[in-house]
Amino acid sequence: MSVRTSGITVATDSGPAGGAGRGPSPATGPDAYGSGLDPDDLPDGLVVSDETGRVVCFNAAAARITGIAAEDALGRPLETALPLQDVEGRRWWRLTDPYGGLAIRRGQPERNLLLGGREVLVSARYVRSRPTGPVQRLVIALRGTEARRRTELSHAELIATVAHELRSPLTSVKGFTATLLQKWERFTDDQKRLMLETVDADANRVTRLIAELLDISRIDSGRLEVRRQRVDMIAAVRRHVQAQTTAGQQPDRFLIRMREPLPDLWADPDKVDQVLGNLLENAVRHGEGTVTIEVGPAMDATSTEGTSVTVSDEGPGIPEESMSRVFTRFWRGSKRGGTGLGLYIVKGIVEAHGGTITVGRAPAGGAQFRFSLPVATPAFLA
Repeated sequence: MSVRTSGITVATDSGPAGGAGRGPSPATGPDAYGSGLDPDDLPDGLVVSDETGRVVCFNAAAARITGIAAEDALGRPLETALPLQDVEGRRWWRLTDPYGGLAIRRGQPERNLLLGGREVLVSARYVRSRPTGPVQRLVIALRGTEARRRTELSHAELIATVAHELRSPLTSVKGFTATLLQKWERFTDDQKRLMLETVDADANRVTRLIAELLDISRIDSGRLEVRRQRVDMIAAVRRHVQAQTTAGQQPDRFLIRMREPLPDLWADPDKVDQVLGNLLENAVRHGEGTVTIEVGPAMDATSTEGTSVTVSDEGPGIPEESMSRVFTRFWRGSKRGGTGLGLYIVKGIVEAHGGTITVGRAPAGGAQFRFSLPVATPAFLA
């Protein structure tokens, strides 16, 4: 029998122990399933064994993931060609017994197994000629653990960041409330007000962090809802600049430039406020000099009409080597605090509107963020 895999044709002995041959297996070759698909085109590892348990297909991804050459696996019994073990060291194929076990089983869900010191994600499908008949083919999918490890590392980093960011305000809240409860009569009204204002500010910080986590969850799952209403972008920018000056920034630090007329913009006003607030806060916190906000009409490559907003500062800017990571989780432009989640959320919000956001260097040398939102249609007409 000839099996084409890994770009070569390998002749194998199809008998159970070198005995009488069988007809060609339907699981081999690029046209095995009438789809014209070569097993080597698959991104995941594919291993197929026939009704006797001998390997008849071992694609290039399987060879890469397992470190086993295709020619060393083809034609051999599955148990010796792919000697998998569970985390307790038990031989996987003897433990699951796909050919001699329960006739009602359809396969094995994906799980982490060991192969000669490597960790491999393995799932299997039992192909039977009838629901409770003997196994005609065993189709095994293999995946490396790198992607899962990156996901687990990202989740662990998120948990560590959240725990760190929550601990400080909650410790403050607990300390002040406990002190007030125990020694209320000893404090003046001004002292009580100061402590309650601190508790209120820390509670707001916790609320913002929880809101960020919810946004990340919705962005990652594709469930971020956009409730479109008419948005006056210039008024929104002015409102955020006013908020910054009310918080103590000098009014002459901000410069608003407008290019009118602007098209009618239908977007989620709360999320637009979130984007503007984050970009302005970053420019104030991490940048220097004048913060310039430019608002004007935008036209993208597909001739879609919209509104663009550019926020730039005169600080040191973002190094070229870091620009590709600006919108990823946990990226921080400096050591001045923050969770490193804001720009990741900003990008998710802009893209949920069908818009784009870019980062570059401002004419004065600082950082420059530019986002564009399409005109779109109101929620009640969508």
